[in-house]
Amino acid sequence: MEETHRHGASVPLSHLPPHSHIPHDASIACNAATTTALELSAPHRRVSIGSDEESQPPPRYTLANDPFQLASKLKTPEEIEQIQPQANIARKRGSGPTNQNRSCLASTGGSGRGGPHRALAHSLVSKQLQGFYQTQNENIERMLKPVEEHVRAARETNNSNQLKYRIAVYGSFAANVVLCVLQLYGAISSRSLSLFTTMADAIFDPMSNLTLLLSNKAVNRVDARKFPAGKARIETAGNICFCFLMSAVSFILIAFSVRELVEGSESETASFHLPSVVAVIVAFCTKFALFLYCFALKDQYSQVRILWEDHRNDLFINGFGILTSVGGSKLRWWIDPAGAILLSVLVSALWLHTAYHEFQLLIGVTAETKMQQLITYISMTHSPLITAIDTVRAYTSGPRLVVEVDIVMDPDDSLRATHDVAEELQTKLESLPDVERAYVHVDYETTHKPEHFLKKEL
Repeated sequence: MEETHRHGASVPLSHLPPHSHIPHDASIACNAATTTALELSAPHRRVSIGSDEESQPPPRYTLANDPFQLASKLKTPEEIEQIQPQANIARKRGSGPTNQNRSCLASTGGSGRGGPHRALAHSLVSKQLQGFYQTQNENIERMLKPVEEHVRAARETNNSNQLKYRIAVYGSFAANVVLCVLQLYGAISSRSLSLFTTMADAIFDPMSNLTLLLSNKAVNRVDARKFPAGKARIETAGNICFCFLMSAVSFILIAFSVRELVEGSESETASFHLPSVVAVIVAFCTKFALFLYCFALKDQYSQVRILWEDHRNDLFINGFGILTSVGGSKLRWWIDPAGAILLSVLVSALWLHTAYHEFQLLIGVTAETKMQQLITYISMTHSPLITAIDTVRAYTSGPRLVVEVDIVMDPDDSLRATHDVAEELQTKLESLPDVERAYVHVDYETTHKPEHFLKKEL
């Protein structure tokens, strides 16, 4: 498990080193989530008397809710559009007119040799810089948003999407039952191995959907005495079972297809059965509609994400199955079993890749950088009694995150004060939508060895 813990001397936040290849004025915002020990002394920003109003922080941000003045780094859309890369002439030898002309051509995309390429490179760098500042604005706005706003927004999104979620889950289940019967008829009537591949996938789809539904219901029914950490990981385990079940079907079909290729065929082409092809085309159109519907919800519900991937794979299966089945009946007989093999290999590879991703979530992989930034900033600004942040860890535990934060407080603070600060921070972090459990540890210095070991030795 990758950790974000680093040791070293305490570094004042106002002297954090800028990120590599990032402009200096963005260094505070981008390094707000650093996990080196941070001294929580807000920098004093000098503002000239004649500065424009646009350069001042928005009125809704004050020193109370923005102690590090991150809002001062927000840029307006007009400012972002005007950002252009500057030619790096510091490393050029000499300062004669030749070098100055070259730097001008590089910055303006002039008409010299390689002018169009320079103009294209200049445009790409400009877009990258503008994209960086747009992302920085989003990160700053997210960090400055109160935790209550994060919770309220997540609750509103969940409530508004609850009906869509039920339609996606139960609609997919009902559609898979109907398509199972339809494709069963198509495969048996045509005796095409490619269509048998689509049929086998269609048969296991309702069973897999039922597994996901039962896993989701088990998550919501928790006995706190038997499962003190909850049962959210059951959802990930159900997703893994789903993936291996679909991969097993593909391996079985590969064996049948290889056997047919070895046995051969007396006729040059196979028989063509139009109703079977029409049945698979109907299944393809239905899966395409479900694929588009689940796309909007796949990032919010892991169960819908698995269904979306299932519909995506079924599009490949049905589309390629139609082509190889028709090819086997119109061109050469071996196209049908060969297509079934290729199709099964592709499907098994896709599902094994999905299973690997789900295993990573179950094992515990480091959370995204933007989430670590948010957790670190919340911890830094939680209480004036916190003097530094020693360690921040955030890693997956199934579909959600486990957070570990080590804060530094004055050794002379009372036990009651340190307990109250740590407990309130723990409650605040656990209220975040993606956090399942948070652990807050209180230190009085930052020079100690790690409290945890990655490798246990008996």
